[in-house]
Amino acid sequence: MTEDPVERFREWFREAEQAGVEVPEAMTLATASADGIPSARMVLLKDVDEEGFVFYSGYGSRKAGELEQNPRAALVFYWRQLGKQVRVEGQVERVSEAESAAYFATRPRGSQLAAWASQQSHPLESREEPERRYAELEREYEGREVTRPPHWGGFRLRPDAIELWEHRDNRLHDRSRYTRAREGWHVERLAP
Repeated sequence: MTEDPVERFREWFREAEQAGVEVPEAMTLATASADGIPSARMVLLKDVDEEGFVFYSGYGSRKAGELEQNPRAALVFYWRQLGKQVRVEGQVERVSEAESAAYFATRPRGSQLAAWASQQSHPLESREEPERRYAELEREYEGREVTRPPHWGGFRLRPDAIELWEHRDNRLHDRSRYTRAREGWHVERLAP
């Protein structure tokens, strides 16, 4: 077992990319409201380092609202072709404005415009509503750089616990759970 679960995650992520896993950065993000009602959805990992796992969203979305009320969340990565799964639990915080702006600048122009056009998770009067708003924004930003909307940015999940799971025959899977300790990580093997 490795001493650094984040480094092991990076190794597995590279393996998934090299194996041709479709969208290896796809992860389930589970949040809960202030009164503990859970919800989960798929989002995309955009960065990972010793500080945590980063994803982006509209700050007016349901997930962002739940994270404001209850700033703890869980992530799950599952790469079936590799027989590997990673679970991450921890505290969530917004990334800096500068980090959000830097990432936003790398997004395709269409995704930038969509961030402005969509009031994520809010009810729509019609399917045409966001398309109409998108077309207006295309005209508004024609020939100009699209700036990051103030209602859109990143979140970082700072892991308190990471579980690495590997498939084994006869359901005798290999599970290692890492919990944040004063210095480094405490690791224990779990029964499948």
